[in-house]
Amino acid sequence: MKWSQTHIYTLKEAPADAEIPSHKLMVRAGFIKKLAPGLYTYGNLALRAIRKFENIIREELAKDGCVEILMPMVHPKELWMETNRWNEMGAGLLKFKNRNDHEFCLGATHEEAIVDYVRHDVKSYRDFPRNIYQIQTKYRDEIRPRFGLMRGREFSMKDAYSFDADQAGALKAYDAMYKAYQRIFDRLNLQYRIVQADAGNIGGSQTHEFQLLADAGEDALLVSDKTQFAANIEVCPAIDSVPYKSPHTSELATEKFATPGAKTIADLEKLTSVPTHELVKTIYYSANEGNDSKDKSLKAFAVLLRGSDEVNPIKVKNFLKMANEPRMLTDDEVREVTGASPGSCGPVGLKIPIYADNGVENLKNYIVGANEDGFHLKNVNHGRDYQVKFVDLRMAREGDKCPESDGRLKSYRGIEVGHVFYLGQKYAQKMNGVFLDKNGKSQFYEMGCYGIGVTRTVQACIEQSHDQDGIIWPKAIAPYHVHICHLDPKDEAATSYVDSITKELEAKGIEVLIDDRDERPGFKFKDADLLGFPVRIVVGKKGFEADQIEVVQRKGKEVFKLAKNQVIQKVFELLS
Repeated sequence: MKWSQTHIYTLKEAPADAEIPSHKLMVRAGFIKKLAPGLYTYGNLALRAIRKFENIIREELAKDGCVEILMPMVHPKELWMETNRWNEMGAGLLKFKNRNDHEFCLGATHEEAIVDYVRHDVKSYRDFPRNIYQIQTKYRDEIRPRFGLMRGREFSMKDAYSFDADQAGALKAYDAMYKAYQRIFDRLNLQYRIVQADAGNIGGSQTHEFQLLADAGEDALLVSDKTQFAANIEVCPAIDSVPYKSPHTSELATEKFATPGAKTIADLEKLTSVPTHELVKTIYYSANEGNDSKDKSLKAFAVLLRGSDEVNPIKVKNFLKMANEPRMLTDDEVREVTGASPGSCGPVGLKIPIYADNGVENLKNYIVGANEDGFHLKNVNHGRDYQVKFVDLRMAREGDKCPESDGRLKSYRGIEVGHVFYLGQKYAQKMNGVFLDKNGKSQFYEMGCYGIGVTRTVQACIEQSHDQDGIIWPKAIAPYHVHICHLDPKDEAATSYVDSITKELEAKGIEVLIDDRDERPGFKFKDADLLGFPVRIVVGKKGFEADQIEVVQRKGKEVFKLAKNQVIQKVFELLS
């Protein structure tokens, strides 16, 4: 393909709303152009990369017998009401009415649609297993779309769904898709990690994320320095690398003391000279969920943790089996529950459920709020002064103990590009997804769901693989393999050579873009670096006449000066 025949327009500068390198590079290279916030037109080069990644997905899923279909992007309200996700998804679900006043939404995910597709056909245990997928446009009404295709409103996604007669079959399907995802991301030849994760609104009891490592990644990951253990910080077990041992051997009598102006843990540490990891803070949450008109009373609970620790709301949600993360109480609600303002509150005397992080369990004779403004209690001990249940509720951090070994956890940033879920019977039960087993009894089938962000992965590749001059494409999804900078397009002999090597390369499956524009060499070289195809060939009149053609490997920018008849072989070597 010749540049003059394409619609490629590059920019020297990225727009102000492009914040991270991959977003800036995709805009500058003409891969994407914003139509509205969170909505992008994909240029031909971006589309070529997207299609290549889609083909990798299709090839690997075909090995496991997955069947491709295509479901509508527009879903009727009634389908989502069966699972109550019409309400649970909140404002992220874009809802609208048609001319007949019927309510619909744009598909943010397709669990409801796939169950409706399958439940009318699957009637017997003989119909299993099934694994059905699609590559489809999704729409999620992000409050603040940002980072280009990373957090857009409209995006392309591969979503697959497995159906099995029992849990053993469902877990076998889960394992097969897990391995298929490994093959898919291995083919990109980039750094990624498979991490334990939270199922979120999708639901399910087992889930893993596939994360491409990148400094600009939105997800915080913790990875063992000794084993393959890796987890999203949202669900990572928090285990002290050195268990705390209290210096106290006996429980002392509780005393109330004045703490004027001490409203934070830092204030209390300064006032008492007690380090933050030996202080205990109390955080108050609401257990109320949904819009239950029958019960408007506040259902509060308290979470205790060391002053040096941070509560993990995902762990709290999962422990209490809540649909969403719990809401922290307002100052007025805290006063209603405790009789004091935030900063002077504690667990002693509370008449609400109390849960404490494991880090509090080994503390003794510690300080908490007295539930009276300007006062705290010292020498407080759980079990004696109040009753509590201990659970892992704190945010894990770098340096914590690896859950699988005596190693330590290291911190990374990652971009979630794939997610596998074991759903169990969650959707089958809500949508009457049943079949007859071998004994003729009606049973709910078991499900798994498996997503890959197609457009997100393409940008994530750029986020991990770029330098100060532009993109460095992995060969597997590079829009073109070879970029020929034809410096003298009016020279017949050089043009004939360019045409001949292009035909020879394309006959071997090597895709070539020829920059035949009437531009300065430096201008063309900058664009070649920006677009980032794996190999660049420079053909100029002087070099051609001297039988010296320059071949450049984009990654590392190693330059080879070769005779004309050596170029094809070198390209094959660099792309192998």
